[in-house]
Amino acid sequence: MNLHAALDWRYAVREFSSEKLDWQTVDTLIDATRKSASSYGLQPYRLIVIESESVRQHLLPHSYGQQKVLDCSHLVVLAAETEIGNATVDRYVDRFQRVRGVPYDDIAGYAGHMKEALAGKTSREKREWAHQQAYIALGTLLTAAAVLRIDSCPMTGFDRLAYDDVLGLAELGLETSAIVALGHRSPQDVSAGLAKVRFDDADMVIRL
Repeated sequence: MNLHAALDWRYAVREFSSEKLDWQTVDTLIDATRKSASSYGLQPYRLIVIESESVRQHLLPHSYGQQKVLDCSHLVVLAAETEIGNATVDRYVDRFQRVRGVPYDDIAGYAGHMKEALAGKTSREKREWAHQQAYIALGTLLTAAAVLRIDSCPMTGFDRLAYDDVLGLAELGLETSAIVALGHRSPQDVSAGLAKVRFDDADMVIRL
Protein backbone atom coordinates (compact mmCIF):
# COMPACT_ATOMS: atom_id res chain seq x y z
CA MET A 1 0.00 0.00 0.00
CA ASN A 2 1.46 3.38 -0.96
CA LEU A 3 1.39 6.33 1.41
CA HIS A 4 -1.64 8.11 -0.06
CA ALA A 5 -3.66 4.91 -0.23
CA ALA A 6 -2.78 4.21 3.40
CA LEU A 7 -3.87 7.67 4.52
CA ASP A 8 -7.11 7.42 2.53
CA TRP A 9 -7.77 4.02 4.14
CA ARG A 10 -7.21 5.36 7.65
CA TYR A 11 -10.04 6.88 9.65
CA ALA A 12 -10.84 7.36 13.34
CA VAL A 13 -12.36 3.97 14.14
CA ARG A 14 -15.65 4.14 16.02
CA GLU A 15 -16.01 0.42 16.75
CA PHE A 16 -13.24 -2.16 17.05
CA SER A 17 -13.47 -5.90 16.46
CA SER A 18 -12.39 -8.39 19.13
CA GLU A 19 -9.33 -9.38 17.08
CA LYS A 20 -6.07 -8.85 18.95
CA LEU A 21 -2.85 -7.52 17.46
CA ASP A 22 0.20 -9.76 17.78
CA TRP A 23 3.09 -8.47 19.86
CA GLN A 24 5.40 -8.14 16.84
CA THR A 25 2.98 -5.70 15.18
CA VAL A 26 2.57 -3.66 18.35
CA ASP A 27 6.33 -3.54 18.88
CA THR A 28 6.82 -2.39 15.28
CA LEU A 29 4.37 0.48 15.78
CA ILE A 30 5.93 1.51 19.07
CA ASP A 31 9.42 1.36 17.57
CA ALA A 32 8.29 3.57 14.68
CA THR A 33 6.84 6.05 17.17
CA ARG A 34 10.06 5.97 19.20
CA LYS A 35 11.90 7.13 16.06
CA SER A 36 9.65 10.17 15.66
CA ALA A 37 11.06 13.66 15.28
CA SER A 38 11.20 15.94 18.32
CA SER A 39 12.63 19.34 19.15
CA TYR A 40 16.41 19.01 19.68
CA GLY A 41 15.84 15.25 19.66
CA LEU A 42 15.06 15.43 23.39
CA GLN A 43 11.88 13.27 23.31
CA PRO A 44 10.40 14.58 26.60
CA TYR A 45 7.61 12.00 26.78
CA ARG A 46 6.93 8.30 27.30
CA LEU A 47 4.75 5.72 25.56
CA ILE A 48 2.58 3.57 27.80
CA VAL A 49 1.23 0.47 26.05
CA ILE A 50 -1.81 -1.01 27.77
CA GLU A 51 -3.04 -4.48 26.84
CA SER A 52 -4.45 -5.27 30.29
CA GLU A 53 -8.24 -5.36 30.27
CA SER A 54 -8.27 -4.69 34.01
CA VAL A 55 -6.34 -1.44 33.64
CA ARG A 56 -8.57 -0.31 30.79
CA GLN A 57 -11.67 -1.13 32.85
CA HIS A 58 -10.38 1.36 35.40
CA LEU A 59 -9.77 3.95 32.66
CA LEU A 60 -13.15 3.51 30.96
CA PRO A 61 -15.17 5.64 33.43
CA HIS A 62 -12.77 8.51 32.74
CA SER A 63 -13.03 8.20 28.94
CA TYR A 64 -16.30 10.09 28.38
CA GLY A 65 -18.23 7.01 27.27
CA GLN A 66 -15.73 5.93 24.60
CA GLN A 67 -16.14 2.15 24.76
CA LYS A 68 -13.30 1.65 22.27
CA VAL A 69 -10.86 2.30 25.13
CA LEU A 70 -11.88 -1.15 26.36
CA ASP A 71 -12.75 -2.85 23.07
CA CYS A 72 -9.56 -2.08 21.13
CA SER A 73 -6.64 -4.49 21.07
CA HIS A 74 -4.13 -2.13 22.71
CA LEU A 75 -4.37 1.35 24.17
CA VAL A 76 -1.35 3.64 23.89
CA VAL A 77 -1.00 6.59 26.24
CA LEU A 78 1.43 9.34 25.25
CA ALA A 79 2.58 11.06 28.43
CA ALA A 80 4.72 14.20 28.64
CA GLU A 81 7.41 14.77 31.24
CA THR A 82 6.46 17.36 33.84
CA GLU A 83 9.97 18.48 34.83
CA ILE A 84 11.84 19.94 31.88
CA GLY A 85 15.31 21.42 32.29
CA ASN A 86 18.98 20.61 32.49
CA ALA A 87 18.32 16.96 33.35
CA THR A 88 16.33 16.63 30.11
CA VAL A 89 19.34 17.79 28.13
CA ASP A 90 21.85 15.77 30.14
CA ARG A 91 19.90 12.58 29.48
CA TYR A 92 20.02 13.25 25.74
CA VAL A 93 23.71 14.21 25.80
CA ASP A 94 24.59 10.97 27.58
CA ARG A 95 22.70 8.99 24.97
CA PHE A 96 24.29 11.02 22.15
CA GLN A 97 27.79 10.29 23.42
CA ARG A 98 27.13 6.56 23.75
CA VAL A 99 25.49 6.21 20.33
CA ARG A 100 27.99 8.29 18.37
CA GLY A 101 31.06 7.62 20.49
CA VAL A 102 32.07 11.25 20.82
CA PRO A 103 33.62 13.06 23.81
CA TYR A 104 31.56 15.56 25.76
CA ASP A 105 33.63 18.49 24.45
CA ASP A 106 32.27 17.80 20.94
CA ILE A 107 28.70 18.43 22.07
CA ALA A 108 29.23 20.81 24.99
CA GLY A 109 28.31 23.89 22.95
CA TYR A 110 25.09 22.33 21.69
CA ALA A 111 24.23 21.11 25.18
CA GLY A 112 24.67 24.63 26.52
CA HIS A 113 22.48 26.02 23.76
CA MET A 114 19.68 23.55 24.55
CA LYS A 115 19.84 24.29 28.27
CA GLU A 116 19.73 28.02 27.60
CA ALA A 117 16.74 27.64 25.28
CA LEU A 118 14.78 25.66 27.86
CA ALA A 119 15.79 28.01 30.67
CA GLY A 120 14.19 30.85 28.72
CA LYS A 121 10.77 29.23 29.03
CA THR A 122 8.39 29.46 31.98
CA SER A 123 7.37 26.24 33.74
CA ARG A 124 4.05 26.32 31.88
CA GLU A 125 5.78 26.87 28.54
CA LYS A 126 8.12 23.94 29.19
CA ARG A 127 5.21 21.60 29.88
CA GLU A 128 3.32 22.83 26.82
CA TRP A 129 6.47 22.24 24.77
CA ALA A 130 6.73 18.68 26.09
CA HIS A 131 3.11 17.99 25.13
CA GLN A 132 3.77 19.39 21.66
CA GLN A 133 6.56 16.88 21.18
CA ALA A 134 4.22 14.06 22.24
CA TYR A 135 1.75 15.19 19.59
CA ILE A 136 4.43 14.94 16.92
CA ALA A 137 4.93 11.33 18.02
CA LEU A 138 1.18 10.82 17.88
CA GLY A 139 1.20 11.73 14.18
CA THR A 140 4.02 9.29 13.54
CA LEU A 141 2.11 6.49 15.29
CA LEU A 142 -1.07 7.12 13.27
CA THR A 143 0.82 7.17 9.97
CA ALA A 144 2.81 4.02 10.79
CA ALA A 145 -0.39 2.22 11.75
CA ALA A 146 -2.05 3.23 8.48
CA VAL A 147 0.88 1.96 6.41
CA LEU A 148 0.64 -1.41 8.20
CA ARG A 149 -3.17 -1.44 7.85
CA ILE A 150 -3.66 -1.30 11.58
CA ASP A 151 -6.68 0.69 12.63
CA SER A 152 -6.43 3.49 15.14
CA CYS A 153 -8.37 6.20 16.87
CA PRO A 154 -6.59 9.12 18.53
CA MET A 155 -8.45 10.67 21.46
CA THR A 156 -8.13 13.76 23.61
CA GLY A 157 -11.64 13.55 25.06
CA PHE A 158 -10.94 12.03 28.47
CA ASP A 159 -10.25 13.09 32.05
CA ARG A 160 -6.49 13.63 32.00
CA LEU A 161 -6.08 13.97 35.75
CA ALA A 162 -8.01 10.75 36.33
CA TYR A 163 -5.86 8.93 33.77
CA ASP A 164 -2.75 10.23 35.52
CA ASP A 165 -4.12 8.95 38.82
CA VAL A 166 -5.10 5.47 37.55
CA LEU A 167 -1.73 5.00 35.84
CA GLY A 168 0.31 6.49 38.67
CA LEU A 169 1.93 8.97 36.30
CA ALA A 170 2.66 11.71 38.85
CA GLU A 171 5.09 9.39 40.61
CA LEU A 172 6.87 8.91 37.28
CA GLY A 173 7.06 12.65 36.55
CA LEU A 174 4.57 12.34 33.69
CA GLU A 175 1.12 13.61 32.67
CA THR A 176 -1.16 12.34 29.92
CA SER A 177 -1.06 14.10 26.55
CA ALA A 178 -3.22 11.93 24.29
CA ILE A 179 -4.37 8.34 23.89
CA VAL A 180 -4.59 6.08 20.84
CA ALA A 181 -6.73 2.96 20.49
CA LEU A 182 -5.18 0.33 18.19
CA GLY A 183 -6.69 -2.78 16.64
CA HIS A 184 -8.90 -3.79 13.73
CA ARG A 185 -12.15 -2.14 12.73
CA SER A 186 -15.39 -3.98 13.33
CA PRO A 187 -17.36 -5.03 10.22
CA GLN A 188 -20.28 -3.22 11.86
CA ASP A 189 -18.47 0.13 11.98
CA VAL A 190 -20.43 2.13 9.42
CA SER A 191 -17.85 4.92 9.49
CA ALA A 192 -15.42 2.71 7.57
CA GLY A 193 -17.33 3.14 4.31
CA LEU A 194 -17.77 6.89 4.49
CA ALA A 195 -15.87 9.22 2.17
CA LYS A 196 -12.94 11.01 3.83
CA VAL A 197 -13.66 14.69 4.38
CA ARG A 198 -10.57 16.85 3.99
CA PHE A 199 -10.03 20.31 2.51
CA ASP A 200 -8.50 20.52 -0.96
CA ASP A 201 -4.96 21.66 -1.69
CA ALA A 202 -6.19 25.10 -2.75
CA ASP A 203 -7.93 25.57 0.62
CA MET A 204 -5.08 24.27 2.76
CA VAL A 205 -1.75 25.10 1.19
CA ILE A 206 -0.14 28.51 0.76
CA ARG A 207 2.80 28.48 -1.63
CA LEU A 208 5.13 31.48 -1.73
